[in-house]
Amino acid sequence: MPQVDGNAAAMLASSASGTTLMILVQLVSRLFTFTANNLILRSLPPNILGLATQLELYFMSILYFSRESIRMSIQRQSMHFTPAAMSVHEDNNDSARKITGQTPEAKSAVSQSVVNMSYLSLGLGFLFAMVFLTFYMHFVPTEVSQMSFYHASVIITTIASLMELSIEPFFSVVQQYMLHKKRAVVEMSAAFVKSFITCVAFTWASRTSYSVGVLPFALGYLCYSLTLIFGYIIALQQFTEKWNFSMFLTRIHARSNYLADRFSWPMITLSANVFFQSVIKHILTQGDSMMLATMTTLEDQGIYALASNYGGLLARVLFQPIEESSRALFSSLLNFDETGQLSIKNTNAAKNHLIQIMHIYSMMAVVGFPLGPSLVTLGLHVLGGGNWVSPRVSSLLSLYCYYIPFLAFNGIGESFVSSAANPAELRKQAVWMGVFSACYTSAAYLLLEVGGLGAHGMVYANILNMAVRTVWSFLFIRSFLRRHNGDISFADLSPRPHTCVAAVLMSTIIALRRAYNPNYNHVREGFVHCAIYLVLV
Repeated sequence: MPQVDGNAAAMLASSASGTTLMILVQLVSRLFTFTANNLILRSLPPNILGLATQLELYFMSILYFSRESIRMSIQRQSMHFTPAAMSVHEDNNDSARKITGQTPEAKSAVSQSVVNMSYLSLGLGFLFAMVFLTFYMHFVPTEVSQMSFYHASVIITTIASLMELSIEPFFSVVQQYMLHKKRAVVEMSAAFVKSFITCVAFTWASRTSYSVGVLPFALGYLCYSLTLIFGYIIALQQFTEKWNFSMFLTRIHARSNYLADRFSWPMITLSANVFFQSVIKHILTQGDSMMLATMTTLEDQGIYALASNYGGLLARVLFQPIEESSRALFSSLLNFDETGQLSIKNTNAAKNHLIQIMHIYSMMAVVGFPLGPSLVTLGLHVLGGGNWVSPRVSSLLSLYCYYIPFLAFNGIGESFVSSAANPAELRKQAVWMGVFSACYTSAAYLLLEVGGLGAHGMVYANILNMAVRTVWSFLFIRSFLRRHNGDISFADLSPRPHTCVAAVLMSTIIALRRAYNPNYNHVREGFVHCAIYLVLV
């Protein structure tokens, strides 16, 4: 295995620690959400769940458009300022990284620049919030607008999104100094509060037979944002007293490269390039919810939301933290030095990390393909109750199991691309994303409207979309590595051929038995087939 220098090794170690904590955050957060959802799911009709999905899309869209591009530019630019020499110090049992080898003034300017850039997210948030608020208040179907407390829920969610954007300076500092434990504690606390408030509000409404619509979800978002604000203020209070920069928007004493002596021009330029790419990526990622909202009823949206929430649980708990930490690691390793060159050792370290993640995903996929659908019916009956047990929902969840691996492969591939691509390549990727978006929309329309496949058609369109995007990412990665004295092949990323053949055969056998044998025991026979399959691979 190629050796890595000390800086790369330190980054790998920090990335592993951060990934573990972020997986823990997602696991605990989803456990809270999972528990709350199951307490209310049995009394929650599909149309309310469908409307809750639209509210979540509204909330996430404001946040994503306002902060995603700025977060990525801060992540890449701040790493660029970090020299090879790094030291670690312990402070209240939290591992924090200090930038060394620079003058105190330079370190202060870098940190202050990161804080100042974060305030742009809040400014963009007001703009996008007003646009989305106008649309959600005046251009929604009558079926939606007549729901109880709909307008109040939208307003509360808007306020919650702006409140969450206000903690971006704290979040950026936490990321820059790698205070992973602080972030984990704050986000887990916020997730608990959100789930608790949502569950209590729905339980009270159910017992009193009071119609509250999606108001409990809106209150959950509001309490989540409040907890984040107070949590980060308390968590970082002792650190801000030691740092030689302010958490407020402050002037930076620099000769050039700063707009209004506060905002870094390189970060602004990178943010602008990444923004258009992130807009298209968000449309591709959330396109299913958008198209379902316009082409189907609230009930259909609720059924798809159930499949997405439970079927995508693994993706959010495991894949999202890995993608996030890998992006930070790739950004650290793939930054050009002062001579405009990449370290071969760091490039090899990034390549090896990508291969290891891909191998893990591949093995999970070949095990999950035959086993996942076998457990769907039992899990649905236990979790959702009789209101949700139907062949239509079961088949949709089974199909969603095949979609998850495509989601994982695309996520790690695009993490590498977003970290390695220069501004020109990011613009090129945005163009390709636009092409993929058009194809995805066309395929979804044909499958939903013309083919009449409903939510099943949306899953098929998602699989096609993720597969094409993954192939594009692989081609970019191979081209990038070849330009920097490296290479990668499809064989490096995939499991052995006979493993893939065994997965396909076993999945086919189980699917056929489920289709033609009415007495098929999903759990017992599924585990038997998977045990045989694991022996074969």
